[in-house]
Amino acid sequence: MSRPLLHAYVDEAGQRSHSARSSDHFVMSAVLVDDDHREEARALLGGLRVDLGRKPDQVLHWRNIKQHSAKLHMARTIGQAPFLQVCSVVVCKRHLDGTGMDEDTAYLYTFRFLLERMSWLAGDSGHELHYTLAHIVRFKLETLREYERRLRAMSDCTVRWSVVTERGGRLDQPVRVEELQLADAVASATYAAFEPDGFGNVENRYLRELSPRMWRRGAGSNALTSYGLKIHPWRDITKAAYPWVAAL
Repeated sequence: MSRPLLHAYVDEAGQRSHSARSSDHFVMSAVLVDDDHREEARALLGGLRVDLGRKPDQVLHWRNIKQHSAKLHMARTIGQAPFLQVCSVVVCKRHLDGTGMDEDTAYLYTFRFLLERMSWLAGDSGHELHYTLAHIVRFKLETLREYERRLRAMSDCTVRWSVVTERGGRLDQPVRVEELQLADAVASATYAAFEPDGFGNVENRYLRELSPRMWRRGAGSNALTSYGLKIHPWRDITKAAYPWVAAL
């Protein structure tokens, strides 16, 4: 008997590059919805468009929502949706040793962390994982396919391949796959909690609103930070830099 489908919609925030002038963080987030609840996810987006005064077919981009209260409302609405779960990977670039990675390599390395966790979640819930990534500039589907092949051959890769669709992920746009708009909001809200603005301030209230839907596995101290909110690297220096994470 085939497994029910779990759909993961993936987007990112921040710059992939590791240059001195790039963002301090790079975030990749997934919103996961099973096949039976995709219409509810679309209805959630429809309700948000009404609440935010947008047209019925308008794409919701976090960066175009200017009011803090509106962003809080969007994060809270997603955080209260019982039919979805959220996974994110936060790369703290200034705490990494020299990587020498180009943009694609940095993007794919982050994606590996996320794919591992998405596959664990799918396996735990008895689903087959399908995933769609928001298309980014200068990144080709062939690059993703080659990386997927390489990952499958790596002995140290912990992706649970038995539950991952054999066809691989796809790239698309939020105007065509509207659930990607949820992933955009989650990635952007997470990014705001880590990346300082022009005045050195961060805003983690959005992430606290999302916290109820962030995937936790078990009940130990790492139930969140090893699963639904992977921070890389996660060691004493980053734990000290982001002490508020422990309260999520």
